[in-house]
Amino acid sequence: MTQTAQASAHAHALAQALADYVRAVADTVGVPADGVNWEVTDTVTAYVALNCRSAGHPGRDVMLAWEESQGWVVSVETAPAEAPIVLSRMGGDSVPAPEAVARFVAESLGKAAGDAEAGPGAIPAARTDRGDLAARLHRRTR
Repeated sequence: MTQTAQASAHAHALAQALADYVRAVADTVGVPADGVNWEVTDTVTAYVALNCRSAGHPGRDVMLAWEESQGWVVSVETAPAEAPIVLSRMGGDSVPAPEAVARFVAESLGKAAGDAEAGPGAIPAARTDRGDLAARLHRRTR
């Protein structure tokens, strides 16, 4: 197998594992499939639209976002030019079990009444090995 073909196979495996993981998280927090999105480019990211609003930011939806190096955050939806408004960060493993993410969301939304950021949470990590990331994502959906 050529390096290009091997890289393509790894990217496909990562995209499939991410899709399965994000769908499992969305299902666990009660979000339908049309409320999720994910992307594998130079970064690996995911988005889950939560069906609620921010009390501190009237008229703005709340989202659950994931990034390979930082894990999950609950944030207020902002315009592309605006700085993110993070309500809470989930510390620990950047690929937690979907049930742990659901607990984090419930706790975060309970705290969101005051819309205070809940501390630093996850510490940005170095870029992860994509093969390892795909395996970790895959394990969380088994």
